[in-house]
Amino acid sequence: MVGQESQGVIFKIYRGVWGETGSNRISPYAVIPFLLPSSRAYVSFISALHLYGVIEQIPQMITAATTSHTKIIKTRLGNYSFHRIDPWFFDGFTWYKGTENFLIAEPEKALVDSLYLSSRKKKQFGYFPELYFPESFSFKKAQKWVKRIPNDKIKTFVRNKLDRIKKQ
Repeated sequence: MVGQESQGVIFKIYRGVWGETGSNRISPYAVIPFLLPSSRAYVSFISALHLYGVIEQIPQMITAATTSHTKIIKTRLGNYSFHRIDPWFFDGFTWYKGTENFLIAEPEKALVDSLYLSSRKKKQFGYFPELYFPESFSFKKAQKWVKRIPNDKIKTFVRNKLDRIKKQ
């Protein structure tokens, strides 16, 4: 591989992950399954909200949910922040736009994932400068995700944040 890299045919994306030089098929999102080969991950939190147009600001890192350990991975295509969520909450995602390039949380789940994580240690993803909900966004569906949270303290925190966002 090193010989092909020096010839400019391929380039190293991350340990064990290579891309074809000049290929327009490689998106920073499409490499996610290869960055954590022993576990699944789906785009969520502010990255998913941005892709759905719910928030305008472009995230500095691509954020994804996983059942593996929380970690940051820096590559030539972008920087990734993988956040561990409990296995019972690892759901509510589908293939992005019907492609099989990468998994992404449904918009309601991405918002609830963000609020869920904001109830934890670092309080990240709890503040959104602007939110634009498309007509297809369902607060009822988001509430169903909140109801699945078994910890009453976290459930109440997330429900209250969601109610405040809905009222804005």
